[in-house]
Amino acid sequence: MSATEARRRVASPLRLLELIGAPPRRGVQVALAAGSLALGVLIETFGRRSWSHATVRDEFRRELRLAIRGGLLTVLVTAVIVGLGAVFQALSWLAYVGQEGLSGRILVNTLLREITPALVGLILLGRSGTVTVVEFGSIKSTGQLRLLEAQGIDPFTLLVLPRVAALAVAGFTLGIVFLLTALASGWLAAEWLGLLRAGLVGFADNIVDATERRDFGLFAAKMTLIGALVALTSAITGMSATARDTPSFLLPRGFVRGLLAVLLASVLLTVAVT
Repeated sequence: MSATEARRRVASPLRLLELIGAPPRRGVQVALAAGSLALGVLIETFGRRSWSHATVRDEFRRELRLAIRGGLLTVLVTAVIVGLGAVFQALSWLAYVGQEGLSGRILVNTLLREITPALVGLILLGRSGTVTVVEFGSIKSTGQLRLLEAQGIDPFTLLVLPRVAALAVAGFTLGIVFLLTALASGWLAAEWLGLLRAGLVGFADNIVDATERRDFGLFAAKMTLIGALVALTSAITGMSATARDTPSFLLPRGFVRGLLAVLLASVLLTVAVT
């Protein structure tokens, strides 16, 4: 056996192991990077030094305005569809079997706990997350990141911190809008068709009575965390870009990472409080 053939035989299993181990390794790296950035955001968010700069505050307001304005119409349309498809169907079937009193508990368990966080997270990911991937990828691949560092400007404080904070606030705000719109549209459809014996007050009482304190806390935690994770995963994907990486390569990677982060955060928080 020649030396070349021996090297090929050894390299083949190693190449296979590399192909198998590369995706989990990248996933762990992204998770560790997101965790370290999240810790830094928490520390800097409650510190006065970072927010004392007018540029950071302006960037936060700009990103918050873009995230809410950009996602508001999509949230409203999606919420109306969910209201007609889920809330109305639940109310109509419960009214048919004479169990309207269960509507609150069912809607809290489905709409408030699971549907709203997942769909709002996807809307934020599609509207704001993709923009972050492209912008950060352009900053990294064109050398602007090194230019900022050379000027003594911290890219984390200027770019990452305000965007994560803005999307966290936007996630909670759009989540409230989505939830109220879905409930209102489903109730209006059921009321218009005369399916409900209780009026708006009775419907609202069912929802409030079925909502526990931990449900309010879980909803707020999910929406805030999901918005922050969308920003973090998108920032990490963009910042890891090279000069050869194009948006068509970065966007699918950023979307998959953001999607997994949104779903995992929603599931883990639900499991943690039950």
